Amino acid sequence: MSFIPFLQAAPSMSTTGALFQGVVPFVLIIIIFYFFLIRPQNKKQKETEKMLNALKKGDKVITIGGIHGVVSSVKEHTVIVKVDDNCKIEFNRTAISSVELSDEEKAKLEEAAAAKKAEKEAAKLAKKNKKAKKEDSSTEE
Repeated sequence: MSFIPFLQAAPSMSTTGALFQGVVPFVLIIIIFYFFLIRPQNKKQKETEKMLNALKKGDKVITIGGIHGVVSSVKEHTVIVKVDDNCKIEFNRTAISSVELSDEEKAKLEEAAAAKKAEKEAAKLAKKNKKAKKEDSSTEE
């Protein structure tokens, strides 16, 4: 008696058929894990690294512990965050969870989003006009 029945050949199947039948579920599980777990995690890790490398003096940050402050200086592996008038705390770069956007950056993002939306609407309108012209030319014939 075998503890791995799916690797054992059934009487009516060849050994390659049984092996194929046993391997396919494992391959599918690996593919599912890659697309739903590994790939998104790698993507998020790259975004976090990019954010930490772009830290500069004056950025408003939030630490993993929930402390809000402004970056007063940046070193190779650490960041000094000004929490209050006379209070500065030194954190590892990895302790920074997010960077708050300044008002200027928020305005730029909003402008870019509005421009993108207007561009999409213009493309839809152009497509609609093209379709209407095509229908008019086919009805004239």
